[in-house]
Amino acid sequence: MVARILPRLRPRRGGLPGRPAAAFTSAFATPNQENRMKTATHLAKLLPLAGALLCAATAPALAASDETIAPYQARFGRAQPVIAVIGESSGTELSDYVIPYAVLSRSGAAEVLSLASRPGRLQMTPAPLQIDPQATITQFDARFPDGADYIIVPKVGKDKDSRLLAWLRDQNKKGATIVSICDGALAVAATGLLKGHRATAHWATEERRAKAYPDTDWVANKRYVADRRFVSSSGISAAIPTSLALVEAIAGRARAGALAAELGVSDWSSRHDSSVFQPGYGQNAKALAAIGGGRWSGTSTGIGVPLGAGVDDIALAFTLDAYSRTGSSVALAVSASAAPVRTRDGLMIVPDRVAGAGDAPAIMLPPFDAAPAAHWIDKALAGIARRYGPDAAFGVALAFEYPGYKNEGN
Repeated sequence: MVARILPRLRPRRGGLPGRPAAAFTSAFATPNQENRMKTATHLAKLLPLAGALLCAATAPALAASDETIAPYQARFGRAQPVIAVIGESSGTELSDYVIPYAVLSRSGAAEVLSLASRPGRLQMTPAPLQIDPQATITQFDARFPDGADYIIVPKVGKDKDSRLLAWLRDQNKKGATIVSICDGALAVAATGLLKGHRATAHWATEERRAKAYPDTDWVANKRYVADRRFVSSSGISAAIPTSLALVEAIAGRARAGALAAELGVSDWSSRHDSSVFQPGYGQNAKALAAIGGGRWSGTSTGIGVPLGAGVDDIALAFTLDAYSRTGSSVALAVSASAAPVRTRDGLMIVPDRVAGAGDAPAIMLPPFDAAPAAHWIDKALAGIARRYGPDAAFGVALAFEYPGYKNEGN
């Protein structure tokens, strides 16, 4: 991504707004909102219904300009909607895939399945992680001949893969709502389905999208865009608010509010300023150069991330993804054995390394603690700043299109 971004340098003043390493919610909430969110979390554990109502009440009210995903309409006599998270087998962006799967699974509002375009393990990027998906698209079609209610499309390496595009077109014909995360919109646009629709994607592909798909109305400054049966999000960190907006469309604002409080998020609206991520010749360009240097010099080293049964999917994804974008490290999932490990939300993760083996990384990150899942993007950035410097952390935040981090090193 850095190689695509740096040639597009143009002057701009300043960097990202926000506070450093202050939890995911800091990008969206005032301190008073954060305190109300914590109170709501405790109440939700004691009194589920009252807690859910309180969370909905404390969430910021929708503005007229906010995007809204159309409410779910039950089909085929299903008790819950069926949501398929589809990955292209040779390369799929880790957080784009794992985080929507985890958020939607954790909501309890839908049947969520992890799919791959072809048989075998699903290769993730930028971390070299592999996942054993629950089904292929062929197996999914056999089980659900009427199709999914929602399809989640992450960024994939081969965004013109004929098998994937044909399946997306078929699911669209069957009435599915297609939700792209980050540059998953490039694959959806390649199907031709976005012609005449509004959409968004990662800030760094703005010019590419406009040139390749001029019949789509590409919208800036939105966390996500909803246009009939197409929903699209901005960069990687938008996976959580977009997923919560989908939970709200399926199960209501109270359910989304309760889940948001559990995750450590207080606002999942579409409000966003994508212009602050543009490289410029100052702080942003310096940060992006910091994370590009290691890739160009080939000096990345392994960083071990503990992988154990029941690990939080969101914490794992943010950590592996962030450390693998520094240009100085590649994050490896390290487990006690080579056997696949089941996460909290049911994904089967294939360990990259076995603890104590000769190829295990010398540097290991500490085990995950009980921090709310969405806070792990800030925890990962703080760790990167300590190890590789604030410019590297800021560069990763730019790549994530994450508005909650500011480089205090400049």
